[in-house]
Amino acid sequence: QVQLVESGGGLVQAGGSLRLSCAASGRTFSRVSRGWFRQAPGKEREFVAAITWGGDSTYYADSVKGRFTISRDNAKNTVYLQMNSLKPEDTAVYYCAVRARSSWIAIRGYEYDYWGQGTQVTVSS
Repeated sequence: QVQLVESGGGLVQAGGSLRLSCAASGRTFSRVSRGWFRQAPGKEREFVAAITWGGDSTYYADSVKGRFTISRDNAKNTVYLQMNSLKPEDTAVYYCAVRARSSWIAIRGYEYDYWGQGTQVTVSS
């Protein structure tokens, strides 16, 4: 049974920073890509960032480019999302995901195989 556990969410003022973590357990992941998505109240889930197995390639949504950084530690089966210069519109539940079928980046939710339970990020103005 694969488990993805996110942590690091919380309440922060606009302009502040948070670092999300997502630890995977239950199986040994090899050559998988990882991603972050988010869902705000009343809105559809949207892609945030993704990273290849080797960490050599990343991709970001335009809305977070230059402010968020995705990284990974394969030895720990963990992926991170460093979020800087946070804005109220970044408020959402953030989900991490594993794309076990491929080591390449994907931006659509259906291309991922495992999901975490989500962590709330709230940015106050």
